Amino acid sequence: QVQLVESGGGLVQAGDSLQLSCAVSGPTGSINDMGWFRQAAGKEREFVARIRWSTGTTLHADSVKGRFIISRDNAKNTVSLQMNSLKPEDTAVYYCAAKRNYATSSLPENYDYWGQGTQVTVSS
Repeated sequence: QVQLVESGGGLVQAGDSLQLSCAVSGPTGSINDMGWFRQAAGKEREFVARIRWSTGTTLHADSVKGRFIISRDNAKNTVSLQMNSLKPEDTAVYYCAAKRNYATSSLPENYDYWGQGTQVTVSS
């Protein structure tokens, strides 16, 4: 069973940077994609970014493109999300997720494993 543990959330001001990390354990050989999602209060879970575990190719949501960068360290089994130029609208619980299939990577229902989430709050 793949297990995911996020860390790095917190309270920052608009314009600040923050880096989230996701520690991955278990049978990582079964993973195809790793993704970051976020869910603001009262809203649906939203795709942020994903990275293909084997090749490192990435995809970022338009709302974060140019500000957020997803990366992975296969040797350390970690996936990171570098968040720059943060805005109040980035406030949400951020989740790390992993999937074994090749289905559309921007849909949360296609992911098999989820972390517990980490809160990011951006004040104006």
